[in-house]
Amino acid sequence: MTTSHLNGHVAGEGGGRGGDEELRVGQQHREMAVDCPGELGSRTLPVRRSAQLERIRQHQEDLRRRREEEGRQLDLNASLRLKKLSQNPHIGIDNPTFLQDTYTSQQPPLGSRDTLLELEELLLSLKQVRGCLSDQQSQNDIELVLALLNKSDFQSALKIHNGVANTMHRPSPPYPQTHQALQLALEVRNLSQTSQNKEGLELCSLLSDIHFQSLLLAHDSIAEKEMELEPLTSQTKTLTQWGGETVKVVQIEKAQDIPLGATVRNEMESVIISRIVRGGAAERSGLLAEGDEILEINGIEIKGKDVNQVFDILADMHGLLTFVLIPSTQSKPPPVKENVVHVKAHFDYDPSDDPYVPCRELGLSFQKGDILHIISQSDPNWWQAYRDGDEDNQPLAGLVPGKSFQQQREALKQTIEEDKEPEKSGKLWCAKKNKRKRKKFLNNSPKNDDVDEEILTYEEMALYHQPANRKRPIALIGPTSCGQGELRQRLLNNQPERFAVAVPHTTRSRRDVELGGRDYHFVSRQTFETELAAGKLIESGEFEKNLYGTSTDSVRQVINTGKICVLCLHTQALKVLRSSDLKPYIIFIAPPSQERLRALLAKENKNPKPEELRDIIERAREMEQSCGHLFDAIIVNTDKDKAYAELLRLINKLDTEPQWVPCSWLR
Repeated sequence: MTTSHLNGHVAGEGGGRGGDEELRVGQQHREMAVDCPGELGSRTLPVRRSAQLERIRQHQEDLRRRREEEGRQLDLNASLRLKKLSQNPHIGIDNPTFLQDTYTSQQPPLGSRDTLLELEELLLSLKQVRGCLSDQQSQNDIELVLALLNKSDFQSALKIHNGVANTMHRPSPPYPQTHQALQLALEVRNLSQTSQNKEGLELCSLLSDIHFQSLLLAHDSIAEKEMELEPLTSQTKTLTQWGGETVKVVQIEKAQDIPLGATVRNEMESVIISRIVRGGAAERSGLLAEGDEILEINGIEIKGKDVNQVFDILADMHGLLTFVLIPSTQSKPPPVKENVVHVKAHFDYDPSDDPYVPCRELGLSFQKGDILHIISQSDPNWWQAYRDGDEDNQPLAGLVPGKSFQQQREALKQTIEEDKEPEKSGKLWCAKKNKRKRKKFLNNSPKNDDVDEEILTYEEMALYHQPANRKRPIALIGPTSCGQGELRQRLLNNQPERFAVAVPHTTRSRRDVELGGRDYHFVSRQTFETELAAGKLIESGEFEKNLYGTSTDSVRQVINTGKICVLCLHTQALKVLRSSDLKPYIIFIAPPSQERLRALLAKENKNPKPEELRDIIERAREMEQSCGHLFDAIIVNTDKDKAYAELLRLINKLDTEPQWVPCSWLR
């Protein structure tokens, strides 16, 4: 059966099949990961060598024998130093490593003292056995063994063995944690320059010392060499006799816990390497290439087998793998080192539900808000990536849809849904749009008109640590009656020296007890509308024919005082807030279950109807669905004290840990 691959979609000839049969055929048509983490075999298949491979083995054996013959020709007795040592073996300095009384092994089974005890027990046992034996031959054998064990040369050799064994089992030198110690030290120095306490100034002075920086530079140079991956044992040779084809023989050393990291596909009877996955033995060796045809693996003929059979064969193999390949005829540009791109996912993805993923076994699932490290974009349709935090536990990179491919298929899906829309009763979207027009929020920004039509894929991110003198504003988002207002007021009451609110703008007249700049910024209607049109107002609304709003300048004034500005906003305000230079930290306050929400509101002497509770939960769901990709954290308000403690923990974390923010904020 022939297959074709277009934008990751696999099409094959044949009629429809039901359920499991469709899934089985679909897996045969796709690329197949020859071995996946967790499914590696623990035994090695028997090797059946071809004539060509046998010639290579024979050549290697000849080279080994030749080296051994050359080694035997060396006359070690010709060395004057060896002669002198043999004549007077006691001359020299004792190495304390090999002395039993000066070094105590940390590994009891290998310790010299324990070994001597075992030797004494062996001697005693042999003497006892000798008395029980009647035949002379057995007694003579025991006498020979006893004579050998009692020889001083044997016991000296045993001491040397124990010393070497103890040395070999000593802890190795520490492995470097990073080769960027100097860069990290300079970042810490820059952060500590604004410190006001004595310890911070002392740390800044220490990190600024040229001698200390030179020491870190030397450390980084050594660490960079130590952290370089050692090349795997591999060889490649070219043969010219295989049915008239020019083939290459490649040997790759594959550990049992490291997958090969390659996918294969069928083209007629041929098995073709379809993809080299980052993190596997194939990628590290650099000897397999996409488009190579596999003829044999460890003497097992591959041509004519389907990808599932190849998977079963390679799943049980580890150690030295020998591939016989027909090299790809496709001309490829030289490999270019790709920079890792960090993105935030703005949609949920499950490869098990994706009919277009070329290799379902390597598909990487993620949720909206996850940070992905994109390490390869060589295939524009299917990127290779790791989830943040999974780099050490996930040996192979996973496949995620590329940005343009995801946008194309989502646009196609939206077009199909729009074509079907007239068949349905248009109650949902029309109701939402009409309801939005009746709200008091003013929305004059053209960017917000197409919020629902934007196709969300990925957003490039970078790590950012807020300066000590410029705190990020905290934006609390959520439907009414979820407690964001109470949480903000609790922050202001408990720590007024740390938290503050932005002074709002209004067009109404000032009252006698009010002070401009403290209670409100009193402006004319024309000035208010001008700032609204210029996008300077984060949110705005009208009440009793007067306009109210919060401007970015008001938030900036709070930040300039060194305090943390706490905002309670509607989701409509997020576009303007995130497009400013304020770098907000957005927290969504979600309602608990309906029964728990009723109990919380009852403590406030509120008795909402069941439909009102359902409406609150439904609005929270809609907010999370439409704007969840903009949230930095979510707090489910099941308990007021716990929600407040979690809010404080998140705010405190901004001072101690760098956070992922859009790259556009740092440009």
